[in-house]
Formats: sequence, structure tokens, C-alpha cells
Amino acid sequence: MNIQRKPFKRVLIKLSGEALAGSFDHGLDPKTFRYIAEEIAKVRLAGVEVAIVVGGGNFIRGETFSAEGGIERTVADQMGMLGTLMNSLALQSALEAAGVETRVQSAVNVAQVAESFIRRRAIRHLEKGRAVVFAAGTGNPYFTTDTAAVLRALEIDAHALIKATKVDGVYNKDPKKYPDAVRYDTLEFSEAIENRLGVMDQTAFTMCREHKLPIIVLDFNQPGSLVDASTGGSTGTLVGGE
Repeated sequence: MNIQRKPFKRVLIKLSGEALAGSFDHGLDPKTFRYIAEEIAKVRLAGVEVAIVVGGGNFIRGETFSAEGGIERTVADQMGMLGTLMNSLALQSALEAAGVETRVQSAVNVAQVAESFIRRRAIRHLEKGRAVVFAAGTGNPYFTTDTAAVLRALEIDAHALIKATKVDGVYNKDPKKYPDAVRYDTLEFSEAIENRLGVMDQTAFTMCREHKLPIIVLDFNQPGSLVDASTGGSTGTLVGGE
């Protein structure tokens, strides 16, 4: 398959909760939020419709907390969903301070602070130029926010999923351990599977492959990387695509 870069009309950006902690061990780093909001604002100014899914690992990771804290997994995952809601509300505030009108839609009912997820309403917000932040994962335990990001991307007919990480793409081996690690510019889904490259969790990756949803893995700490990837630039690694 000949994989080519191209500009996208609508993207979904997946941010990890840990990234939002910035220089802190946990919680929220205001400087990081402002930076991320400004980077997403650049994407909107380029005319790209933007949705976002945020993790909650800066507050709690359900699976780990359940194993270490003796709390039932379902309850721990529900706590993690509330962590993503806090992140989403903070991101909404930061985005609007950066000039991007934003709506938060939650997979769990929290009507006093966020809309419930309604697919048609989310698409309408995007068409009106608003950013939409999807909170609370899928609303179900045992599913990661990677899976939630793919699910929402498919539901809103996004043209690509951008996974914003602390690594500038997908490598053939761990670049932190191996100085000779090679970064892929483009990568087919089959190559990622054959070489056991950890692009995202298996459920999420399988969904992307089955529905031919391109994934771009990039380092969000590089200024301009989000807008470059959204508009057809060479930032990060493009997985799938045509």
C-alpha cells in the first residue's frame, strides 16, 4: 500500500492524562494546559475541525489502582472516568482562553457540568467550528481511553486519529534503550502487527485497522506538531492511510 500524507478536514486528538501533569508527578500543570490549548488553537485556525479525548492517568489509573488498592476494578475504572472529566473541564477552560469555543460531552451523566454524548450534536458542534472534548471514556469499565478515542473518532467520522505522546513517532525498537532505533515515517497496519510495535492498545488498534482509520503518533511537546500533522506535514509516524 502506498501511504501518503494529506491534510484532514476533521481529526480527533488523543492526549494522555500523564502528559497534562507536565512537570508535576500528578494533577494538573497550568503551563502545560495553556501550551496544549494554544497548539490546538493553531489546528482550528488552519481550518481543521477538532475533537479531543483526554486520559485520566494524572489522577488515577483504574487497573493499577484496583490491583494496588484492593478496590473493585469496576469502581476504580469509574473513578478514572471522573478523572478524565476533570481534565476535560480544565482543557475546555484553557481552550476558550485561547479563543476556541469548546464543548465537553461526557459518556456518563453529569448534566450540571457537561453535555451527555450525543453523536449528532457533537458533529454539529464541529461543523460550527467548536472543539469538542469527549470525557469519561466509553462510559464502561475495562475499556481504555485509547479505545474511547477510536470509538469517538469513528462515530464523528473523523479522518484521522492523532495520538499526542512524548515520543516523536513509532520506532522499530525502544529509542530510550537503543541509540540505533529507527523511526518510521509511514507504517502499514500489517507491519505494526508483524513487528509487534506498540502503537496503542490492541482493541483500539484493531478497530483502526478494521475501519481504515489512519493514526498519527507524534510528540506534542514539539511546537507546531499538531497543526503540521493535521494539514499534511511530515511530523510523527503515519500508520495506515492511503
